[in-house]
Amino acid sequence: MSISQKELGRRLRAIREACQMTQEEVAHYLGLSRSSVAQMELGNRAITGLELERLAFLFGRDLREFFAEEFQEEDALVALFRAHPDVAGQPAVVDTLRWCLALGREVTNLERLLRIDRDLGAIASYPLPMPRGKWEAVQQGERIAQAERHRLQLGLAPLANMTELLETQGVRTAQIDLPEDISGVTLIEPSVGLFVVANLRHHLLRRRFSFAHEYAHVLLDRERRGAISRVADRDSLSEVRANAFAANFLMPGEGVWQFITALGKGSPSRRHAEVFGDSVEVLGNSGVVRALSRTEPRSQDIQLYDVVHLAHHFGVSRLAALYRLHNLGFLTEAELERFKAQEEAGGGKEVAALLGLPEAADEGARHEFRHRFLSLALEAFRQGAITRAKLQELAQMVGARRGPLARLLSEMGFSDREEEGDVLLPEA
Repeated sequence: MSISQKELGRRLRAIREACQMTQEEVAHYLGLSRSSVAQMELGNRAITGLELERLAFLFGRDLREFFAEEFQEEDALVALFRAHPDVAGQPAVVDTLRWCLALGREVTNLERLLRIDRDLGAIASYPLPMPRGKWEAVQQGERIAQAERHRLQLGLAPLANMTELLETQGVRTAQIDLPEDISGVTLIEPSVGLFVVANLRHHLLRRRFSFAHEYAHVLLDRERRGAISRVADRDSLSEVRANAFAANFLMPGEGVWQFITALGKGSPSRRHAEVFGDSVEVLGNSGVVRALSRTEPRSQDIQLYDVVHLAHHFGVSRLAALYRLHNLGFLTEAELERFKAQEEAGGGKEVAALLGLPEAADEGARHEFRHRFLSLALEAFRQGAITRAKLQELAQMVGARRGPLARLLSEMGFSDREEEGDVLLPEA
């Protein structure tokens, strides 16, 4: 569709206002005067291609959206600003969201170029009303976690790899540096699809929990078009629900109970049973045989080494395991606080070393998104779908150095003497 310069300017103004930005802020970003931006929006000044590319990044948009036949003034970035009004005033967070959107679009574009089809309509959705209180939020999270485990036929077993599970369900995943107080981001946007990000600065096990948390937003909050999971918002009902989902999805209650009982723990100190038969109706209560069982005092008490073993089994942090045991009634409030103090003092790590349980290896997981993203980019380049310049741009986005990339291309049989913008073909 061909649109007039005036219509393009109108769209840019509408997007800017939706993003709660001033003309002065846009001008500063572009290195122009405020009056130049005003003339752009009035349609009195032509806009260069480079300026449009920078505006697309600034507004978290795909460049093609500026010229689309059906123009949408609101997108995922705007929806996030509306859901988190204070975010617009935090430049570091806003820049992170722009980066996430840009990265998500590049992944989507690469998959489209390689004809990798993701059937978004097949992704599960549980459209529940927003809970009225925290208890209802917890109940909803637990119930949907059980339903999703049943749908995926996961049984009670630990989940091997959260990112692989999400990818098989049509949800794109990434791990990038986010501000410390943000554990994850969910983006739901036509040009991006379903895209969840975990904070690369956080420990591997925390990122694993974050992916499960963001998956809850995908399943339960589809109409919101996105979510920012921040420490400051942990008391919000949607965050409480997502945390309850993540804990139950990673550590199903029945699975935890089976694990604990296999250790000979978790049973009440006193149990009784009544045995009766058909004669009860004739004999009355005298026909009931009662049996009583008592365990040795303190034999059922959970110990720190049990917590360490449980956390390792389900692939979660020891702190997450502690709270799960507490919520399931295996630990009292006093026991929870005691174990937390021991964990903070390094006791859990010492016990894990004593038991021969290795700390979760983080090296491969840190680069999981990078190698998947670069593999798509390299294949798109090999097929002639993107230029060398575009390949280098994508590699730079995930921190890949230019020298090793050039050597790899040479080993693949591509000449390194061509012009930057040319599509290269394999050498004969």
